[in-house]
Amino acid sequence: MQGKVYLVGAGPSDPGLFTRRGEEVLKRAQVVVYDALVGQGVLGMIPREAKLINVGKRASHHMVKQEEINRILVEEAKQGRAVVRLKGGDPFLFGRGGEELELLVKEQIPFEVVPGVTSALSVPAYNGIPVTHRDYCSSLHIITGHKREGKQYNIDFEALVRTGGTLVFLMGVTALKDICDGLLEAGMCADMPAAVLQKGTTAAQKKIVATVSTLVEEVRRQGVETPAIIVVGEVCSLAEAFSWKEKQPLFGKKILVTRPRELISEMASRLREQGAEVLELPAIRIVPRECEGAMSDILKNLHTFDWLVFTSPSGVRVFFEDLKRCRLDIRHLSAVKIAVLGSGTGRELEKYGCYADLMPEKAYAQELGRALAPKCRGGEKILLFRAAVGSPELTEELKRVPEIKVEDLAAYDTVYETSPLVDVRAEFEEQKTDYAVFTSASTVRGFAESVPGLDFAKVRAVCIGRKTKEAAQALGMETFMAEEPSMDAVVRLVEELAKSKTPLQATGD
Repeated sequence: MQGKVYLVGAGPSDPGLFTRRGEEVLKRAQVVVYDALVGQGVLGMIPREAKLINVGKRASHHMVKQEEINRILVEEAKQGRAVVRLKGGDPFLFGRGGEELELLVKEQIPFEVVPGVTSALSVPAYNGIPVTHRDYCSSLHIITGHKREGKQYNIDFEALVRTGGTLVFLMGVTALKDICDGLLEAGMCADMPAAVLQKGTTAAQKKIVATVSTLVEEVRRQGVETPAIIVVGEVCSLAEAFSWKEKQPLFGKKILVTRPRELISEMASRLREQGAEVLELPAIRIVPRECEGAMSDILKNLHTFDWLVFTSPSGVRVFFEDLKRCRLDIRHLSAVKIAVLGSGTGRELEKYGCYADLMPEKAYAQELGRALAPKCRGGEKILLFRAAVGSPELTEELKRVPEIKVEDLAAYDTVYETSPLVDVRAEFEEQKTDYAVFTSASTVRGFAESVPGLDFAKVRAVCIGRKTKEAAQALGMETFMAEEPSMDAVVRLVEELAKSKTPLQATGD
């Protein structure tokens, strides 16, 4: 069976700018051929089972030649696979997507093009620069700033100047002087506003606004890193007034959030809403145990239990999946009361049409046990549906009740895994990531397993609660603990850390 190639634009870097169609296609990919400019957030969406081929294309540096990339796409598709060619920005805007399609057409390989959000529009927008404005210009021109070494530009600077429109140069920072000189020689006004925009939509976003005649010197003075784009035009004068990204509480901060691979991270969403760049690391994976034998018998006899207890959102999800496998449904819960540990677990339960009868004020296993124990008079049957390795503090509190019967069901295992797409060790050793947020002790352990050799003293760990903090401290991390075990409290703590001129006192002593 012949496969298919999807030419997908990944956008500038921010995963929120990745298109819905792009994400849909990527999640079904069997092979992913990706560039160096694809953002880490988008790379994190690649299925664990997919074959990864890094072709590492950047301006002036190609790990794999274009002809070889074209051949790879054809060969993988001929194996009957769904192949995603994942490219930064838009595949048809200086992305050489057309060249890749030529061989696919010749070889009669089915393909689909998924456009992406281009940095030519999104990066100026994130820096407060509208590329068009009725009072300033009536046209936009996007030009490749890349030129071959030793060659002259094949650009008609005089024609560009005559348009009076906004000019956006992609891949042109190394030739900034040539571009500015070319515009000035073509008659552009020396005080025309111009800007260099570095790593737009990421935590390393930076803008340098000057004029065409002074931009080169300003960039030399302030420094700039690639990738970056050049914008020339009157609209650059609006950058300060229209600035919005820099005003978000967590602008400029990059935060690693660990999570089970199967779950969409609510924590990551909240941090992004406050302006942070979030690197989601699926450091653990939830593996349900076989729903047969004793487990099947227990689920079929749920009506014999007085309480059903969940200690994590993963437990809720696995429980309802197991019910379905056993051809059971929500009616089997009609006589059972439900207790949950934490609001996150409660919200996951509500997705299945159920509401918790009991939730402790503080999301600790011991607190759940203390809250549930007074609800029992003795002789009750309680089913704990949780991971194979669970906190003993919960069962210790429940066993204080006379003749209580606790079935501690090991419903799933927590498996540690690593990411082949992100060099997490470099993120902390090179100080690219500011904080790591941990919402459970198991994610701390999973993180440690996934980054062998890392000096954990370089990790600033923001922890949701006591057990999580203890696990991070045991590794030597600098730890900060939220005032209460909730996502809201964790986000507030990160904001306090970000805005404090003097670092807050860590709780690692």
